[in-house]
Amino acid sequence: MFDKRARRKLSNGLFVGFCTFAAVLAIAALAAILISLLINGAAGFNLDVFTKDTPAPGSTGGLRNAIVGSLMLCLLAMIIAVVVGILAGTWLAEYAGRNRWTQAYGAVIRFVNDVLLSAPSILVGLFIYYLLVKNTIGHFSGWAGAIALALLAVPVVVRTTEDVMRLQSKQLRESGVALGASLWTTIQKVLWRAASGGIITGALLAFARISGETAPLLFTSLNNQFFSLDMGQSIANLPVVIFNFALSAYDDWRRLAWVGSLLIAGAVLFINILVRVLSKEPRRS
Repeated sequence: MFDKRARRKLSNGLFVGFCTFAAVLAIAALAAILISLLINGAAGFNLDVFTKDTPAPGSTGGLRNAIVGSLMLCLLAMIIAVVVGILAGTWLAEYAGRNRWTQAYGAVIRFVNDVLLSAPSILVGLFIYYLLVKNTIGHFSGWAGAIALALLAVPVVVRTTEDVMRLQSKQLRESGVALGASLWTTIQKVLWRAASGGIITGALLAFARISGETAPLLFTSLNNQFFSLDMGQSIANLPVVIFNFALSAYDDWRRLAWVGSLLIAGAVLFINILVRVLSKEPRRS
């Protein structure tokens, strides 16, 4: 019969072994996905991908219109998200604790922000469809798609901005006030500059979050087979093109779907590497 020490060693070994097996299983699944993506995506990669628009079945073509459309949608969404998110996060960090009323408002805003962080993207798309596409604009448009993506990005920027602003030392605020500057001036000239690395990191994470979203765009901007810069009409984008082409019966369309998936995965990987570089604290001598 094992003593207590032997039982503890056995249970610890079993637990460590189970965790190792789960980690290896997850890494193996991820590696299989990445290898499949690289093999199939690289097979269809050529210059036409960036110089030609999405083709009809059996024709040569590329993803130029979808790439440009995705960049337009994501950049406009990020402009909205960064402005709203930084201001809201700054208010939560610097002004929400001044009295019981602002504390109550801040608690409500944080709760709503947490709900939006975990809200399914398809619900956001359906909300914007009902609010803008159906009852306001009357048709699918790039503006509706950008707003839907912005609603997904705003909570990430808000949370990151609030956390980074709270990490700034109290002495920075006191030094600005001691020089005669108002709190708002101190925030602009001192705190935002000190927290710029974290704020940029949050914005990049939000961009990575929305770059591959399909469901909101199916309800808002939909798709366009032709090259268009008109945000007031349906506009092509990579996620919806991948969704449509991957389900088609045409080999050339499925090949382009793999290429588009590889482009999005590469962009997200690059953004995550950039976030790691920016968030790495410099060594102090």
